[in-house]
Amino acid sequence: MARHLITSAIPYINGVKHLGNLVGSQLPADLYARYLRARGHEVLFLCATDEHGTPAELAAAKAGKPVDEYCAEMWQVQSDLAEGFRLSFDHFGRSSSPQNRALTQHFAKVLDEQGLIREVSETQMYSRADGRFLPDRYIEGTCPNCGFESARGDQCDNCTKQLDPVDLINPHSTISGSTDLEMRETKHLYLRQSVMKDRLEEWIDTRQGWPVLTTSIAKKWLNDGDGLQDRGITRDLDWGVPVQRGDDPWPGMEGKVFYVWFDAPIEYIACAQEWVDAGKGTDWQRWWRTDAGAEDVTYTQFMGKDNVPFHTLSFPATILGSGEPWKLVDYIKSFNYLNYDGGQFSTSRGRGVFMDQALEILPADYWRWWLLSHVPETSDAEFTWESFQSGVNKDLADVLGNFASRVTKFCRSKFGETVPEGGRQGAPEAQLISDLTARIRDYERHMEAIEIRKAAAALRGAWVLGNEYLQEAAPWSTFKTDPEQAAMQIRLALNLIRLYAVISAPFIPDAADQLLEAMQAGDRDWPDDVEAALAALPAGHGFTVPDVTFRKIADAEREEWQARFAGTRS
Repeated sequence: MARHLITSAIPYINGVKHLGNLVGSQLPADLYARYLRARGHEVLFLCATDEHGTPAELAAAKAGKPVDEYCAEMWQVQSDLAEGFRLSFDHFGRSSSPQNRALTQHFAKVLDEQGLIREVSETQMYSRADGRFLPDRYIEGTCPNCGFESARGDQCDNCTKQLDPVDLINPHSTISGSTDLEMRETKHLYLRQSVMKDRLEEWIDTRQGWPVLTTSIAKKWLNDGDGLQDRGITRDLDWGVPVQRGDDPWPGMEGKVFYVWFDAPIEYIACAQEWVDAGKGTDWQRWWRTDAGAEDVTYTQFMGKDNVPFHTLSFPATILGSGEPWKLVDYIKSFNYLNYDGGQFSTSRGRGVFMDQALEILPADYWRWWLLSHVPETSDAEFTWESFQSGVNKDLADVLGNFASRVTKFCRSKFGETVPEGGRQGAPEAQLISDLTARIRDYERHMEAIEIRKAAAALRGAWVLGNEYLQEAAPWSTFKTDPEQAAMQIRLALNLIRLYAVISAPFIPDAADQLLEAMQAGDRDWPDDVEAALAALPAGHGFTVPDVTFRKIADAEREEWQARFAGTRS
């Protein structure tokens, strides 16, 4: 049994996330965590809300609530939605936790002691109309590198070039839209990433088998232009982790907070402390400190491509630069973007399907299956209602759901609600077992390599094999001339339902639970031996006919939803 630490990029606190956010980190991470647990591995799966920074302040002001109260409410909303999508976090924490505050201040202190923090007097954008310094992400303008007109003050989302607000052409405040901006002097702390460049590059080169998307973005930031730049880690804000050196004040930094991108990744570690303090675990250090057992842990992160630079460079610079024995990530699974029906998901315009709306329409498994089987691994992908309808109807309803329904209903009508005895298996059954074994081994290889689309295709292929066997065996016809033979075929098919539930559980956990309950299967043993797994339910074992596992989506429903989610969310 191996030990696996899994984290997904922590979602920002300001509002309900859309399906593109979900499939870009949390959902694939959950799939992997569920699969590893099913194979008997020890897993710690952590996530949290990212609560600091100006966006939280602005969202709270818009809601007419104190920022801490707003964040607490939105944490509960996001926690409930995560549960609704069956995200199996061991703990869902908060970056505003006391644990993260103390750990962030600790890292600042040790980095300073290592000579990796410098104080800089600089000028920053100040908006007279807003009466405040503007954080980088609240300044937009034209990118000087590629000409993209909505580049932010810290980065261009189009070409991913790291920017400073003064680099932008025609900058404006995204709060008020004002162009009445001026540069004013202020002091800030910078993480000296530039002196860590060679060490970071050497570390990245030791990571095995990272996706091309991950390494290409990291290398681009390391070597593009002037190379890796020092990065500010403080901001002139009220809401955030106060700037301190551990428990001590930091002279000249009064009234400032740490930059959200400094404290947010540290929450991965703090979340494990929260997990212990909540009484869910007993030893967080064996997961995070290599002097306490974490050297035996495989650490995998899941994130969208926009988060890659911070997780391959800035956070590792913090960990490596501290000189302390912290666990570093072993593998980063990064994703491209999921677009929406000919355009982009848009939180501001309410365009696309958001997590709460999705669960109002259909249960989680419908969304989980389509999103994971279309996950944007190698390129951007697109959600369309036609594709969603087809995936649900053809994969879930016609293949898996129909198989379970036909087999159990036929058995009930001819043999009762117990597994029939029947005769001996023959060549068709041996071939099915051989083909199914090969397909399941493919599925396992793809899951272990975190090749999610290929894993989904292999799983669906396993479902198809059962349907093809049922069509060729035709027990409804065989029963008329050889009831014993038909009984054997149905006994095998009932065991197939149990097997399908076990291997499908990482993708569609609710449906798996329903089918296992209908089969009255008390165990969830993984089918290492497929032939033995297909004899797990013996003759005489009781079962019930399940309710409809997956219903089909009608054309009228699809058309209604397509119109509804074109951009009207309030």
